[in-house]
Amino acid sequence: MQIAISSCLRWLAVPMLITAAVLAFPITNAPQAQTNAAQQTAADKPYVIEYYYKAKWGHAEEFIDLFKKNHYPVLKKQIELGRILKVFAQVPRYHTTEDGRWDFRTTIVFKNAQIANDNFDSTPILKQLFPDQDGYKKEEQHRFEILDAHWDLPIKDFDLDAH
Repeated sequence: MQIAISSCLRWLAVPMLITAAVLAFPITNAPQAQTNAAQQTAADKPYVIEYYYKAKWGHAEEFIDLFKKNHYPVLKKQIELGRILKVFAQVPRYHTTEDGRWDFRTTIVFKNAQIANDNFDSTPILKQLFPDQDGYKKEEQHRFEILDAHWDLPIKDFDLDAH
């Protein structure tokens, strides 16, 4: 079927057809919307880091005592601020080989990856919690002097049921 279009209206036909097509079949920015949604979801997901500490032989309990005294209160304060969702710790039940040995592990669940990596300045918290800054700094220096090794391991969930 052909439709006769007068020569004076032909110049309007193409733009009108394009407009009708755009209205009937809008081009969405679906890939961009999906990317933004994924980024938003990732920004809102908790971010987990495990912190491993290997103390010099005979100093594990001393290290843990100093950690509980000087570092754990800072972490609890960050929980109050909403930066951290949860902090928990583990110690190994049995001994391992020296190359795989660690004495203390803390797991920190941050609100999201951005907060975990934002170079948060804890100075005001430290001054509030530890008015004797010289004593605090001395104990913290000693806590790290009795370490043989320390490493941080960001982790992510792995779905075993995913195909």
